[in-house]
Amino acid sequence: MSERKSHRMRRFLVSRVLAVLALLALAGCGGGEVRDDSASADSSISGSPAGMPATKDATFVYLDNLDIVTDWDPASSYSNEISAMQNIYDSLTVYNPLIKRAGPRLAESWKASQDGKTWTFTLRSGAVFHTGRPVDADAVKASIERTKRMAAGAAYIWDPVQKITVLDPLTVQFTLKYPAPLDLIASADYAAYIYDTEAAGSGDLKKWFQQGRDAGSGPYTVASWHKGREKELVLRAFDEYWGGWDGPHYKNVEYRVVPNQNTAWQLLLRGEASFVERLNPSLFRRAKATAGVRTLQVPSFQNMLVLFNSASGPLRDVRLRKAVQKAIDYDGVIAALKGAGDPAEGLVPEGLLGHVPGMRPRQDLERAEELLREAGYGPGGRELRLTLTYAEGDNDEQILVRLLDNALSELNVKVDARAMQWNAQWNQAKSADPAKRQDILVMYWWPDYADAYSWFLNVFRSADPVSFNLTYLKNKDIDDRIDKLQSLLATDREAAQKEYAGLQTDLIDKRAVVAAPWVVNYQRAYLGNVSGYADNPAYPNVVFVHQLIPTA
Repeated sequence: MSERKSHRMRRFLVSRVLAVLALLALAGCGGGEVRDDSASADSSISGSPAGMPATKDATFVYLDNLDIVTDWDPASSYSNEISAMQNIYDSLTVYNPLIKRAGPRLAESWKASQDGKTWTFTLRSGAVFHTGRPVDADAVKASIERTKRMAAGAAYIWDPVQKITVLDPLTVQFTLKYPAPLDLIASADYAAYIYDTEAAGSGDLKKWFQQGRDAGSGPYTVASWHKGREKELVLRAFDEYWGGWDGPHYKNVEYRVVPNQNTAWQLLLRGEASFVERLNPSLFRRAKATAGVRTLQVPSFQNMLVLFNSASGPLRDVRLRKAVQKAIDYDGVIAALKGAGDPAEGLVPEGLLGHVPGMRPRQDLERAEELLREAGYGPGGRELRLTLTYAEGDNDEQILVRLLDNALSELNVKVDARAMQWNAQWNQAKSADPAKRQDILVMYWWPDYADAYSWFLNVFRSADPVSFNLTYLKNKDIDDRIDKLQSLLATDREAAQKEYAGLQTDLIDKRAVVAAPWVVNYQRAYLGNVSGYADNPAYPNVVFVHQLIPTA
């Protein structure tokens, strides 16, 4: 998963009118703020977009600050290409945040046995891959078995599956090792893609994919890919898409890499871009006051994690971990983010099972000083030296680090903070030599499907070799409790909620291996002639372009 890197599912509606109504409702029910000043705002404040495209064969231009594609293989993809892949590939189900349930995608319906260990999915008739082959039960079985076999990226989501059986061309049955919410799992943002495993013929499928090819069944297929260029990726409409093309649609999607947000803003103003994935708070305020621009601010399922090294270095002492945790200026960070983040309540964002209302952290410098003194540090004692790594170029993380450094410096704690590219930061954190690891690591997390499970499994369960467990916690009791979460979710949601709450109390308050300062608010800006856009928090930074309506 990239640094930028999360149920039950969105329903794709064939009826265009119903789709638009659902999407507009989603924008309101998601707790977001939608502003459309296309007709009334004073354009003299910061200009207004020009050159808006006509609806015929319209192209939707998506601006990102990072490279779009790092891995073309749908089995192992686990990075920023999600924004494109969700428009190329389908999963069996899709998350609907309005009802917090799974809705149809490639599967029209499904049912589970009473014990939650047998799931039967009925596929929609007539869906085909971009290769021309049918999306049938054999294809579903083959793609999921290949993803499981490769065991890369988020393939762990299929771990509960013991056997997949084709009952007939449109019916596939999953036998599980233990109860699990397979309808939710099948909606995951990564590793749930259904694809044509025969696309490369007798050739190497992974190599075939990495040349910029796709084998999906979604509304768009790859037209061109130029790694390293600003206009990195272009998709074109797949004429035989099962969702149809009646009415106005964007027939092309262009993904451009524009790291400078001011440049992205100017491209939007000139009508050369349709959508900017992220703006800083200053530009977002300008966008809200600009004629011809729509804005959306919406809570996400993505949060910031401050991970403490519990296995080596000075933070092996839980008193020191608690001291740093209590030194964070949580309210100051939220104020400085200027709307780009809301206070976190525990590890699990609101809207997901496992969220604990009221579990909001507070700065307590007096208690931090007491804990430091107990451990032999603090004012008048030894100087405590800590290393910290965070993402280079991320202004929000930089704010957090600056405020933490300011607070700790008053407590005789010296922080060596290093801004790094994510891959370098992650590789250092995974070093086999504990002496090379950092004391504090700052990173974002979002779930792989709309449930809290991935926070606990990936970030806090024991792992050897280390992957995302960058607190280096090894505790059998914690591991056993995490291992039971999926079964609880499938059989007793009330018990699952209690276990999620208990684990958060243990990890945050008792063991102090993590702090969660904020939940990210996505701040989007897009042209006023783009209708029907809504943000689905289960698919971070994804615009489902087929659902949009271009207008003149």
